Amino acid sequence: MSAADVPIGGSAAKGAARARVPAAHWISWVALAMMTTSSVASLRAAPTMAVYGLACVFLYLLPAVVFLLPTSLVSAELASGWSGGVYNWVSEGLSKPLGFLAVWCQFAMTIFYYPSLLGFVASTLAYVFNPALASSGVWTAAVIIVVYWSGVWISSRGTAGVAGLASGGLIIGTLIPGVVLVVLGMVFLGQGNTSAAPMTADNLLPAWAGLSSLVLIVNNFLSYSGMEMNAVHVSSLRNPAKEFPRAMFLAMGLVLAIFILPALAISWIVPAEELSLTAGVMQAFDAVFANFGWQWLTPIVGIMLVTASLAGMLTWLAGPSKGLLLISRQEGYLPPFLQRLNKNGVQQNILVVQGIITTVIGLAYALIPDVSSAYWIFSVITTQVYLIMYLLMFLAAIQLRRKQPDHPRGYRAPMLVGLCGVGFAASLAALLVGFIPPSQFSSGSSGVYFAIVGAGALGLGLLVPYLFYRFRKPSWKQPDVAEGAEA
Repeated sequence: MSAADVPIGGSAAKGAARARVPAAHWISWVALAMMTTSSVASLRAAPTMAVYGLACVFLYLLPAVVFLLPTSLVSAELASGWSGGVYNWVSEGLSKPLGFLAVWCQFAMTIFYYPSLLGFVASTLAYVFNPALASSGVWTAAVIIVVYWSGVWISSRGTAGVAGLASGGLIIGTLIPGVVLVVLGMVFLGQGNTSAAPMTADNLLPAWAGLSSLVLIVNNFLSYSGMEMNAVHVSSLRNPAKEFPRAMFLAMGLVLAIFILPALAISWIVPAEELSLTAGVMQAFDAVFANFGWQWLTPIVGIMLVTASLAGMLTWLAGPSKGLLLISRQEGYLPPFLQRLNKNGVQQNILVVQGIITTVIGLAYALIPDVSSAYWIFSVITTQVYLIMYLLMFLAAIQLRRKQPDHPRGYRAPMLVGLCGVGFAASLAALLVGFIPPSQFSSGSSGVYFAIVGAGALGLGLLVPYLFYRFRKPSWKQPDVAEGAEA
């Protein structure tokens, strides 16, 4: 148990908690900001926003204010007062069934997250072998299936130290390529080359062509998601009330820089009409390296980006499913088959079932003519499912402040009701807007798009957990079963 698992607040409780946390376990607010940045920032979303050119600044800032900030501060209060993560927060604030729905959505979003993440891996890897493969649905499907099952095999063996790959992946596959892309982009402009996207004040806001012109902003909510996981470290700060807001504002600045500057650099180099949502990062590197005669570096950068993505996948692969497993054993939400562990103590059956679904989704890349469209659809479904969890979290935070105002908390978010209101409204708006095809979506009809997103988001996010809950049996509870291996 980490320090974050100890609810603190009030002088007596705070003193007791402090006494149980060794001084060596304190972290600085700067360190927390770095941890948050490493878990949130990525280059993967840069092509999605680069199509907007200078307007991507606005499209990143808006969700940061209305979603990232409320999520960070609200989840910090919840984490500093209640251990057990989002399941316990929602269970205490609303009800246990809704707590199960929340933790289910936190797990289920990964079912669509991995195909979209590995779609990016496939297009990036194509530049190592043959750039023409980046637009091949068959190649993308093959990479998704092979890499995912390889990850399941590695995770099922209980390999130690996988989580440590995340920090290395940030440096190797995000910070270094990001800095190189931005610096070379600036040199590209400094040599007198014209920016592919206009960089004038008239382009600060996206052109309005109906709701569809703003739909890509939904993807930014997923870019900022996961803050509720970082909030568990709030109790490891010496002075949470002062230091946590500092950490979050510093992290926001760093995350925005990592998101915005590479997106701008891509927009300088690659015209929007030629930009691939999956291969856009590599398109920009290939173009800028060609300008300097350094195209031999393109495959190297591709390997660096793939390394970061694979490290992130392995780090995330077993985490959400492990949380779902523990809750399901306590309350009997999943059948015994899905609760079994292999000899290494890993929830292999859940990973295998998830892998079968991921395989089916991956095959859709081979069936949908436009790889970018498939990538976008799966990214939206991922966001929709995750947003259901955030809606429940904001409601639970208001209820807990109302029903348990004196419950000890290490950090109390300022204007909690207002923050929750803004975060809830923004999440709901993003969820609804996600059902509208973006203006860049060129394949298929709006009705087909709505049906696919609706079936994926509402079916997986609401119907499946309802069926598990509706048909659960008392015999499914296994609260006393050790987390060791099972036959």
